[in-house]
Amino acid sequence: MGTLGNERRWTARELIDLVLDDGSYESWDRPVDISGHPADYQAELRAAAQKAGTDESVLTGRGTVRGRPVAFVVNEFRFLAGSIGIAAAERIAAAVRRATAEGLPVLASTSSGGTRMQEGTRAFVHMVEISRALMELRAAGLPYLVHLRHPTTGGVYASWGSLGHVTVAEPGALVGFLGPKVFEALNGEPFPAGVQVAENLAAKGVIDAVVPAEELPELVDRALAVLVDAPAEPTLEPRPPVEPGTRLDHPVWEDIEATRAEGRAGVRDLLRHGAAGTVRLRGTDEGERDDSVLIALTRLDGQPCVVVGQDRSRQTAATPMGPGALREARRAMELAQELGLPLVTVIDTPGAELSQAAEEGAMAGEIARCIAGLVTMTVPTVSVILGQGCGGGALALLPARTVLAAERGWLSPLPPEGASVIVHGTVDHAPEMAAAQQVGALDLLASGDVHAVIPERADDTAESLARAVVAEVARRLRESARPHA
Repeated sequence: MGTLGNERRWTARELIDLVLDDGSYESWDRPVDISGHPADYQAELRAAAQKAGTDESVLTGRGTVRGRPVAFVVNEFRFLAGSIGIAAAERIAAAVRRATAEGLPVLASTSSGGTRMQEGTRAFVHMVEISRALMELRAAGLPYLVHLRHPTTGGVYASWGSLGHVTVAEPGALVGFLGPKVFEALNGEPFPAGVQVAENLAAKGVIDAVVPAEELPELVDRALAVLVDAPAEPTLEPRPPVEPGTRLDHPVWEDIEATRAEGRAGVRDLLRHGAAGTVRLRGTDEGERDDSVLIALTRLDGQPCVVVGQDRSRQTAATPMGPGALREARRAMELAQELGLPLVTVIDTPGAELSQAAEEGAMAGEIARCIAGLVTMTVPTVSVILGQGCGGGALALLPARTVLAAERGWLSPLPPEGASVIVHGTVDHAPEMAAAQQVGALDLLASGDVHAVIPERADDTAESLARAVVAEVARRLRESARPHA
């Protein structure tokens, strides 16, 4: 055991004991035959085994985490810096394939300098086989969770360290493609400080979070509760939906103003008051993050699902919803499809970013790709117009199999002020344009563009409305899971 700053540096066996339930550990590892290697390398391997207390740089097997079966692959850095040679690569691939055959999720914890230089190109190429086995696991709809420890670099980070459905790293961990010592030796200058650090990668949307090892059991428990557990019995009571044909008894402009007001329920309220066991996912996992969209694995009133919601509390004139937010939304769609989970989208946006950066970042293309992805999904999908539904940014998350709206929610091709400028040359006619364009939830219900409208009450708080919306969404998810006659 060592330390990294103020963080404990865990050995493979310590981490296994920490995360797995007591008495559940079962090794899948076969003895490693080193007889084919040169004598000096054999001596090096024997010395490494004595130092590390393991026969290779990885340990694999199965156990349970809070009662749920899981397969594991754990690096041991003390064995030749956790490097991956042919035997280690074959051990990892074999474990992943056994997990696939047995229908087990896989938890991997890395700590490695990358490919083992003593074994050269053949070891390097074996990283491909690990990736192939992992894609077979993912194709089977099985979860792959990754925990990056200090340090994780090179071929390990560029293969099995970067293919997780959920990826976290320990605080302060060095995580990077090229080790900083190698970079400095090759380039004659140090690598920029603070780049290859877990916290920076989380901020940039490369990994989902920074999580101490001590919190891994809780994280794995919450993730697998969504990813593998059956739905739970509901606890929330849905409100009777608004009757079709109901007419609005006030100007729709009042609804638009209400959805723009402080205190209006947003996607965070849905998760706070109607969800359990939420695991937030941050960024695209490809180096982009836009907090105007929130994505999460969660259970809405007991129903496991992936949620992607436009976060009204994070959208301002200074921080509008950019194309990166829709790339995050597409990550959520792909995750739901691959893992066989229902997808819930929450629409609440004053509109997508209008700027040079948004144009050059393919805003229009991302809207199109979100729509295309959503309409071709085969898992159950539910969208909710919770508040503002403005422009292409709203349309990107709209076309689910079931479309709901809160009673004061609305949908329009432009902000009503923008529509007023186009038609009248001034923003002064925005209320008239909103009425003429029939943007309100009741108009959408009458036209068949939404399937149901969730009533809002005069005394609704953010909490009570959030619970009513979640209750209806969960009811629709339960219905979608029932076999049809």
